[in-house]
Amino acid sequence: MLTDGGLRLADFTPRSQARVTATQVPRAAFRAVDVHNHLGRWLAPHGTWMVPDVGRLLADMDECNVAAIVNLDGRIGVDLEENLDRYDRRHPGRFATFCQLDWAALAEPGGIARLRRDLESAAAAGARGLKVWKDLGLTATDASGRLVLPDDPRLDEVWATAGALGLPVLIHTADPVAFFQPLDACNERIEELADQPEWWFGDQDRFPTFERLLEALESVVARFPGTTFIGAHVGCYAEDPRWVEGMLTRYPNLNVDLGGRMAELGRQPRAARALLQRHRDRVLFGTDAFPTTAADYRLWFRFLESEDESFTYAPEDRVPSQGRWDVHALGLPGDVLECLYAGNASRLLGL
Repeated sequence: MLTDGGLRLADFTPRSQARVTATQVPRAAFRAVDVHNHLGRWLAPHGTWMVPDVGRLLADMDECNVAAIVNLDGRIGVDLEENLDRYDRRHPGRFATFCQLDWAALAEPGGIARLRRDLESAAAAGARGLKVWKDLGLTATDASGRLVLPDDPRLDEVWATAGALGLPVLIHTADPVAFFQPLDACNERIEELADQPEWWFGDQDRFPTFERLLEALESVVARFPGTTFIGAHVGCYAEDPRWVEGMLTRYPNLNVDLGGRMAELGRQPRAARALLQRHRDRVLFGTDAFPTTAADYRLWFRFLESEDESFTYAPEDRVPSQGRWDVHALGLPGDVLECLYAGNASRLLGL
């Protein structure tokens, strides 16, 4: 019994008593390409590399049947060159680095022309795609201080240039829906937001709504059919497979990756499985798990390949970081796995 008559939510860590199967999947059933990962210095502390030992990473990849990783941390200029030197050029075929543009140029005279030139220079240096982060729409501003969203007509030249250069655009627009909702007892990500308050975008005096950001994403994809887009995190709306289904049906230039959304897909496994089966040629395997470990890959393989029920998507966390629920595996058939793991990445990126 609770001696004080109460229990703080922070101290509540129940242990499931369900007797469930725990399938071990040490290697992907088919050759795999992780199209959503971070290997550079951009997100690492104190200017260090996210992956300090590339040899160890390659050994883990070989052990897990991961043929290649897309590194989204190339940035531009010196950062891009250093990432290309460390990964792509030193280990041909195992890595593909994407660039990122500096949206601060939007506040400068001639900024759009500079963004186009930077993209052309990055492609010439060896960048394999363009990563667009959520700052475009949430924090990037023009000279007047106004937020710039992805569908701003001034950016048309950038999206058209990416298409002309043959660079896929992996775009992360918005964030989980709960990050835009009130910080109250109904918010399913309240613990995560309490730990990371800067991830809350519910102040509509400062930020667009979630719906407006998705509208911007759809507008760009629709207006540039000659540019290949990869919607990060299951098209930026993993909570609603029906919305993602509609986007994939309407726009043949759109693909999606799975990065960081096991928690969302695994709590509606039948809908998720149907989506991945129906659009097997448009979904790419990606983890967004960094620093990357073999254990992360094996958990994803278990999720995609087995039929296990009710297991944690965050085995190292005392409280699952993205919400207090378990996930259920998808049990995808071989023909879907083969497309998802590497077939689609081979088509889009030559990996």
